[in-house]
Amino acid sequence: MAEPEFTATGVRIGKRLRSLTRAGQVRISDGRLELLTSYGSEIDSAPVQAVRASKPWFAPDDRALADINGKRYLLTLGEQDPAPGEPGPPAARRFIEAVRRAAGREG
Repeated sequence: MAEPEFTATGVRIGKRLRSLTRAGQVRISDGRLELLTSYGSEIDSAPVQAVRASKPWFAPDDRALADINGKRYLLTLGEQDPAPGEPGPPAARRFIEAVRRAAGREG
């Protein structure tokens, strides 16, 4: 299996007002985006070309939206990238850029 193009741990994943996990994982690997629980169970996944990632309006900088298989997930990542060697999820902006890059939609 190839090295993941993007990995984030410690991500809060929610759907509408319901929290699905407070320490989940987001991974982009082999052209697929996967949302996983803290135990590694799959919440949802789809080919990256079918995923829409965006920044929600009027939300803190640590939030990103991911539309996967017709479902909208709210991801709470970090406001900024953690210092090298420090734990913590990467910035939401980096997640959105990774989805666009993996799908071939630059910018």
